[in-house]
Amino acid sequence: MQNIIKYVLLFCYFAIEGAIFIKFADAEEKRMYMTEQPVKKLVCTLAVPTILSMLVTSFYNMADTFFVGKLNTQSTAAVGVAFSLMAIIQAVGFLFGHGSGNYISRQLGAGNVEEAEKMSSVGFFTSFFAGVVIMMGCIFFIEPLSYALGSTPTILPFTVAYLRIILFGAPAMTASLVLNNQMRFQGSAFYAMIGIVSGAVINIVLDPILIFVCGMGIAGAALATTLSQCLSFVLLLIMVRKGGNIQIRLSNFKPSLHFYQEIIRGGIPALFRQGLASVATICLNHAASVYGDAAIAGMSIVSRIMMFANSALIGFGQGFQPVCGFNYGAGKYKRVLDAYWFCVKFSFFVLVGMAVVVYLTAPQLVTVFRKGDPDVIEVGTAALRYSVLAFPLSSWIIMCNMMLQSIGKGIKASIVSSARQGIFFLPLIMILPYFFGRTGVEICQAVSDVFALTISIPIGMSVIREMKESDCSS
Repeated sequence: MQNIIKYVLLFCYFAIEGAIFIKFADAEEKRMYMTEQPVKKLVCTLAVPTILSMLVTSFYNMADTFFVGKLNTQSTAAVGVAFSLMAIIQAVGFLFGHGSGNYISRQLGAGNVEEAEKMSSVGFFTSFFAGVVIMMGCIFFIEPLSYALGSTPTILPFTVAYLRIILFGAPAMTASLVLNNQMRFQGSAFYAMIGIVSGAVINIVLDPILIFVCGMGIAGAALATTLSQCLSFVLLLIMVRKGGNIQIRLSNFKPSLHFYQEIIRGGIPALFRQGLASVATICLNHAASVYGDAAIAGMSIVSRIMMFANSALIGFGQGFQPVCGFNYGAGKYKRVLDAYWFCVKFSFFVLVGMAVVVYLTAPQLVTVFRKGDPDVIEVGTAALRYSVLAFPLSSWIIMCNMMLQSIGKGIKASIVSSARQGIFFLPLIMILPYFFGRTGVEICQAVSDVFALTISIPIGMSVIREMKESDCSS
């Protein structure tokens, strides 16, 4: 216990120290800091705010499920159905955020500040326009879209009520994700955290007020989320002007084939990962719907819990990404590999501990979201226990994907990012229920994770060998 406290305090110290330095650093000083400081310290410095951001964001996503779960089973299921569309919107934001951010970090590592500034404006403004297009298109086709997402006739009115409001936040959501990721890839995760966490806190506060006090029901949950996203957007616009970050200016918005190629190369893995997660959720909802609304609600709860658990891992990996990008751009491949192995080993042991805790407390965790509904609790408990059995495997899968993405290996990164909830999950969600019934739905993600590991290891090792050879020859 003492060691855990020691490491937590050490992580916090690194984060504060790094934030203070970055506040007063210019672009060149930041480049030197990112390419010369010990990699373990750097990863921890940048990981603390990103972990907090991811945890709080996941928590406020769960808050909708928690408070809506107090209404009825249909509302709980509707939030789960709508979540798949939210994931698509987020996927678009991640496409431009990761794509532009990866390129920015490599250019800053190489000392090309002007090129990085142009990319930041292209990524930001394009993502905002994309959010507007998504908002208008989805509102126009909202009912057929709800059915396509996996809604049943009994769930449809709740899904439509939720989506009609949530979609107005789409432009703010896509643009916020770009700002967040661009700052993070510049080593300014602390400032990105302020914008994200503030919005999340507002959502958590507004949820019970709008749902219960104002009597808005599920529409209140949607309004709380939309308002929180708009607040995050405004705060991130303020934060981007601090900490030595490159500035976003309309005058630098100069779209070109070169910039969009780089965005696709660096961002398509994130688009695949997030987009396929949405498709996977849709297919999961359809597969679960055979077994009733309770099955959809139970799987929705498990998705939110696992998303929360994964957020810590992703946040830790996001602390690694700017270290990877800066040092790869500077040609310091040994530092990239040192940081990578540290992240894989550390996250594996942490995930083993988390898996044990979640497995033992699965019924209690599900009950928090849907107390008094034994059918939902039964489905959720079984699915959650199956999911965490393969949870530690994500240490390699996620870190490998983030490394490949950060160094510009777009095709390989896309394969790894697509494996868990695309290449393997989609066929398995159709095959396993046929043979095992509802259990097939519950075990699908765990089985998919095992298969994903089998292809991510050889892909990751091939790139590691390339960097070792390049480092030896230089």
